[in-house]
This record gives sequence, C-alpha cells and structure tokens, in this order.
Amino acid sequence: MGLSLVHALFLTLFLLCHQTKAEESGATRMLAAECNLFRGKWVYDASYPLYDPSSCPFIDPQFNCQKHGRSDKLYQNYRWTPFSCPLPRFNGLEFLERYRGKKIMFVGDSLSLNQFNSLACMVHAWVPKSRSTFSQRDALSKVAFEDYGLEIYLYRTAYLVDLDREKVGRVLKLDSIKNGDSWMGMDVLIFNTWHWWTHTGSAQPWDYVEVNNRLFKDMNRFVAYYKGLTTWAKWIERNINPAQTKVFFLGISPVHYQGREWNEPAKSCMSEKQPFFGLKYPAGTPMAWVVVKKVLNRIRKPVYFLDVTTLSQYRKDAHPEGYSGVMAVDCSHWCLPGLPDTWNELLSAVLSG
Repeated sequence: MGLSLVHALFLTLFLLCHQTKAEESGATRMLAAECNLFRGKWVYDASYPLYDPSSCPFIDPQFNCQKHGRSDKLYQNYRWTPFSCPLPRFNGLEFLERYRGKKIMFVGDSLSLNQFNSLACMVHAWVPKSRSTFSQRDALSKVAFEDYGLEIYLYRTAYLVDLDREKVGRVLKLDSIKNGDSWMGMDVLIFNTWHWWTHTGSAQPWDYVEVNNRLFKDMNRFVAYYKGLTTWAKWIERNINPAQTKVFFLGISPVHYQGREWNEPAKSCMSEKQPFFGLKYPAGTPMAWVVVKKVLNRIRKPVYFLDVTTLSQYRKDAHPEGYSGVMAVDCSHWCLPGLPDTWNELLSAVLSG
C-alpha cells in the first residue's frame, strides 16, 4: 500500500499554509539585511557576455546554443541588477587568487553541470593561456587551473539521496546518502536538486521509493522531496565543519514549457527573445521553493541559499530551445554563456562578502 494519503495531504497543506509566512519572513530578513542580491531587474549591457563560447573548452555541447545554430545573441547581453546594491562584475584573477589551492564542488543534476561549465568558462576567460585540465571518472568531473592550484569539481547525482539497483528494481532511498564521502574535503560546496523529482512514466529513473525500509510504488513528489532534503540536511549537520567548508544550496531553477506561467498561454520558451520584464512573475513561487526554505530554516549549521528562482523565472529567453543537439525542445537547461553565469556572479559576490 502507498504512503498514507492523509500524510501526503497534511504535508502539502502544511507547506501551502506556510508559503506566505516563509515569503514574508524571508522578505523581512532581506529588507533588514544590508543587501538583497536576489531582488532586482535584468538590464541590457553590451559588455556582456563574460566569455566567448567558442574559446571555452569546458562547455558541454548541449549548452552551446550558438554551435547548434541559434542565431540570436541578445540573451547573452543581459546583466542582473539588484535594486538595493550593485552586483560586482566577475573578476577571474581575483577569484583565482582568493581560491588559490582551494577546492570547489558542485553537487547535483544537469543544472549543476550547467553551473559547473559556466564557472570554469568564466575563470578560463581571464587566464586563457594558463595550464588547465579536464578529467572525468564516473560521477566525478574536475577542471583544474594548475598554475593556481584551483580545482573545480562536479559530482553528478540527480537526487542527492541514493538511487540503487536491487532485486526488486531501481530504488530511490529517501533516507540514505552513501556517496557523501566524495563531497568531503571541499572548501566550497554548492548543492542542487529538484529537476528529476517531477519526472514520471518512462522518464522516471526509479521503480520504488524507500523510506524506513518500506517500499512504495509512488509518493506525493513534494513529500518525497521534503524527506530527501531532510536526509541531506542531516548529512550536513553530521559532516560539515563550517570553519573549513562553506555550503550553498542553489534555488529552484524554473522551466518555461508553458506560456500561461507568464500570461502568454500559446507560447513556450521557443523563439523567445526577451526576458519577462514585470516585477511579479505571474506563476508565483514554486511549491518546491517552499519545501527548500522549510528544510534550510531548520539546519543549525550555516547554509547560504542562492535564491535564484525569481530572477531565473524572468529568463524565458535563455534556454537552448531547439539548439541543444540533444532535445527537440529544451526549456529547462540554459544556454552558455547565459543565466548560470549570473548564478556564479552571485556565488562569487557572496564568497567575497
């Protein structure tokens, strides 16, 4: 029998009724803070992008939209401008000096790959002739800037929690993280997960969900996400020394398959040439964002929330669309150069603050 329907409904209603409170308390904290980097607007800036995609050896082909025939480049020329303070332009030399001999790791799905590629290109653009290498083995990829001793890693994991193949089939274990040893010893960790939690049918990579040694054929996805993130939070509490490692969680990266979310129901991201310029995105705050906030608010150790959801919702123009070479229509990942560069400018600004 599946997870109690009452349990699922209870958590969903709990999250819904706390959504406004979470937003209000978050807004209050942000207004009280010196600077809210995540409330602002997109402005045209001809000095962007931060690098030439043809000169960066670290872009995964599916994100290189120009290589696959996208002719417009306007999406590369927008700069995020917070209302309350300036966002510093990324300086690769300063970043290399600050993190000389350090290790930075992105942990998550293909959106973490997006951000990993972006940061490697942003740094490489400042030192194109310095020694750099790329290596990959199983779930782990690494870009090393050898003259500076900086190592940037990607650990691919769709759910953060374990996905194991067992006799009964593929099992998503919501209360287990066995691969966390690979995340240890880093100076900076940037986590991300959500994209795969919504997949169903043939796109779903698991057959059962396991909680407390009990198997379920399916589960309310927000309940599952909450349980999985709670397991990750416990891993942070047990394993992270804040004096040695700074931890970030990347906010929900939105998709733009349904134009009704920005009041244009006949459209998707296909052929979109401009961001959404209104102050309030019509679709509102995703429920997954509320789940993330509830979990992060309960972690005692410092985890910085890179709250990129709203600024990313505005960027309906910045997806690969039909120019990924992989998917016929891709309104979930992001072209490079593009939006993930802003995520990394925000990351760099917080790290240097």
